Amino acid sequence: MKKFIRILFILMIASMPVLAQEELGSESGEPPAMGDVPVDGGLSLLIAAGAAFGSRRLLRGARENKESKSGD
Repeated sequence: MKKFIRILFILMIASMPVLAQEELGSESGEPPAMGDVPVDGGLSLLIAAGAAFGSRRLLRGARENKESKSGD
């Protein structure tokens, strides 16, 4: 359950830039113009996923080092 909450929290943080973007439609109900793509292009999601993966590896490595030192 902790993993699910942690993953959900990371996804919520990573989706903040997407949710903060302004809608491109006009008030008359016309659809937004095609070709308007955010400059970000999903890069923030990739960075957040990389940070989550890296932190997980660092924590796992720290636990393994702690266990190997206590076992000596």
